[in-house]
Amino acid sequence: MLPDELISVEAIQSRVAELGNEISSDYAGQELVVIGVLLGAIVFVADLVRRLEVPVELGALRAASYGGATQSSGNVSLKWSLRPEVTGRHVLVVEDIVDTGRTLAVVRQRLMRQKPESLAACALLSKPSRRVCDVPVEYCGFTIGDAFVVGYGLDYRGMYRNLPYIGVVNT
Repeated sequence: MLPDELISVEAIQSRVAELGNEISSDYAGQELVVIGVLLGAIVFVADLVRRLEVPVELGALRAASYGGATQSSGNVSLKWSLRPEVTGRHVLVVEDIVDTGRTLAVVRQRLMRQKPESLAACALLSKPSRRVCDVPVEYCGFTIGDAFVVGYGLDYRGMYRNLPYIGVVNT
């Protein structure tokens, strides 16, 4: 059984285009390092970078804190898949969802040690009601309530990443 639709394909495509325009405007005339937090953000990153009108270098890291559950364990592990040089450069971290904020806090902390020129975050989804770490999300696609969502790259135990929309899983 497929999850109930929360955010439509059309709404996602429209919002990604808007985010691409906003980010392109903010970084006009500059190069941007985009670091996708995998696996959940892979679809979002692919669509977003195609909307950017500035030179982009891609990087990727894998972050885990759910371990197959529907809530974060609180422990964040990071593994770099592709690590571009960020020192003195403008960096945009792209997340699928900012829930507790722990993952983004750890990623930001580790990247700041490398002294980027600037560091911003872009999240497809944000759940401010679940935040335990106060992290800035400079570019946000959608703010949602406390529901467990899948689709457009987000999964539940490895499933549903292929859905073109964001859906709610009743676990």
